[in-house]
Amino acid sequence: MEPGQLALIIFAVAFLLLVLFIGFFLLRLTRSLDIITLDVDSIARSSNEILGNANTLLNDVNGKVKTLDPTVQAVADMSVTVSQLNATIQNVTNKFATAKAATSFGVSGVAAAVAKQATKTAMGKYKNKKSTKKENK
Repeated sequence: MEPGQLALIIFAVAFLLLVLFIGFFLLRLTRSLDIITLDVDSIARSSNEILGNANTLLNDVNGKVKTLDPTVQAVADMSVTVSQLNATIQNVTNKFATAKAATSFGVSGVAAAVAKQATKTAMGKYKNKKSTKKENK
């Protein structure tokens, strides 16, 4: 054998080893891609189920929120009413306190204010009745 032929045999064997290595590598790569494809398909199916369940849950929550909206609105309206009642009570309390200071009687503030208001009302009715009688004559 001549040195050229020996070099050609060594080159042919090296090329054969390279082709076998690349073939083995491509075979493993194909198997890995098949496994990855199956995993991605499984994940896609699972995500579709999860999205379907999430949509169902969201629709259920929206329905319950619509049911609760009138209740929340009623509570908000009641809160406004309670605030107005509180303001009215404060005004009445202030009026009673000022009426107590203005009265010369030794009566408590609430009783004096009630008596004063009752007197005003009675006098007003008496005047209205008196003026109505004069107009009728």
